[in-house]
Amino acid sequence: MDKTNGILTVFFDEPFWVGVFEHTQKGRLSAVKVTFGAEPKESEIHEFVLKHYCKLKFSPAVETKVKRTADNPKRRQRNARKQLNTVGIGTKSQQALKLMQEAMKTERRQLTKEQHEAEKQHHFELRQQKRREKHKGH
Repeated sequence: MDKTNGILTVFFDEPFWVGVFEHTQKGRLSAVKVTFGAEPKESEIHEFVLKHYCKLKFSPAVETKVKRTADNPKRRQRNARKQLNTVGIGTKSQQALKLMQEAMKTERRQLTKEQHEAEKQHHFELRQQKRREKHKGH
């Protein structure tokens, strides 16, 4: 049976508070970065997750190893304390976010290129129309 795991890491990334949602399913990790602005309260984060989680656009999945941890409550508590002490996001999440950034970059370039071509075509058609109007009287 495959496990689905979700982790939210909130940290201060000068000058804003940032949250990184990590979603692990079938050994593949996806991530999305959300900027909160001012320091969010737990209730605000909970409300954000309830209202906006389904609208988040996660990055393309990155292959990752899923560690099987013991179900020992003391071990879980120790791991939770260790995660609270670490600042930032994991390298796999960074790779996933970088892939998403690259995808958005190529998509944006493609869109601007199409807009530029359309504008160029429009100017060409205007010039052609002006030429035709100049020769109408003869």
